[in-house]
Amino acid sequence: MSDLLTYSQSSLEAQNGFWTAREICQQPRIWREAADLVEAKRSELNAWLTPLLAQSNLRIILTGAGTSAYVGEAIAPHLSKETGRIFEAISTTDIVSNAPQYLFKNIPTLLISYGRSGNSPESLATVNLVNQVVNNCYHLVITCNPEGDLALSANGASNVFSLLMPEGTLDQSFAMTSSFTSMLVSTLSIFAPQPEQLELAAQSAENLLENNLDALKQHALLPTKRLVFLGAGGLQGLAREAALKVLELTAGQVLSYCESPLGFRHGPKSLMNEETEVVFLSSSDAYTKLYDNDLLDELKREGQGLALTILNKETFGQTVDIDDVWAGLPYIFYCQILAFFKSMQANITPDNPCPTGEVNRVVQGVTLYPLEDTE
Repeated sequence: MSDLLTYSQSSLEAQNGFWTAREICQQPRIWREAADLVEAKRSELNAWLTPLLAQSNLRIILTGAGTSAYVGEAIAPHLSKETGRIFEAISTTDIVSNAPQYLFKNIPTLLISYGRSGNSPESLATVNLVNQVVNNCYHLVITCNPEGDLALSANGASNVFSLLMPEGTLDQSFAMTSSFTSMLVSTLSIFAPQPEQLELAAQSAENLLENNLDALKQHALLPTKRLVFLGAGGLQGLAREAALKVLELTAGQVLSYCESPLGFRHGPKSLMNEETEVVFLSSSDAYTKLYDNDLLDELKREGQGLALTILNKETFGQTVDIDDVWAGLPYIFYCQILAFFKSMQANITPDNPCPTGEVNRVVQGVTLYPLEDTE
């Protein structure tokens, strides 16, 4: 096998980083495969979704835990804009602990559940809570594991549709990478497909792999102690995921934070010092750019940080803008690679950055309580 992210397979295996590197690198191909799978299922999806979407008061919730929750945060604004429907991103961790605040008996609800393994306790509990509380409910399960409990919940249930991600997206590594982006692409392909934009996003990521890895690897050597990701709208959801990847893959050695560009001034900017690096996820929207550029000019003028990286079309060798939701794919790809390099350079084991078990690939230690006990 050829090198992955500039490392040989033997060196990756020696440091327990092979799967993370492989799963990051496969994403441009996986994105295309995910979109193709949706197209292959288009007739079945339409037959199931059309009667649901005919309900004018249908509520649509995008849900998951951790990285899976950030799928919804990254795409909900775009889907709302493109479809004229309100898509809400609510994490399973919020729903499980506060179900009466989020679920409403008489409002028809489509719950779109994301899960790499499909076995997270909060994901399964959320499905059960929606079934218990909401009179008229439906479930679209988007998962990478055909044997997971989420996928198996569709068996024989007329109100459940299960969509499996391409083979290889059930990440073997600790951190979710291709699982995250495949579920994101699949949802976009269902509700607001834009094949040309997806192709540009995939080409952007491939260009980074081919032409910019050495420079990014060198950049990752900076003595960063605080890494801040900024993005507006749905890009804030991707900034949140980028911050989590850095925190996970560096085992907390690099503290990470995310915020919107406007929100950053309201206190979080106190993070800025000579050990703080900022990665700015730039919007292509002309109106949003006005606010992006104001903060960028301010950060450049003040010069407080260690480094300021601006992600835009030029970063990936492109000459045309694509919508933020699709540009977010190469953006998060860049951030995953940055986190991976920092992990390797710190002599951490990316495939299992917390071998002592305080955090786990599938969360453990969650006690679930029946809803009636809280009333």
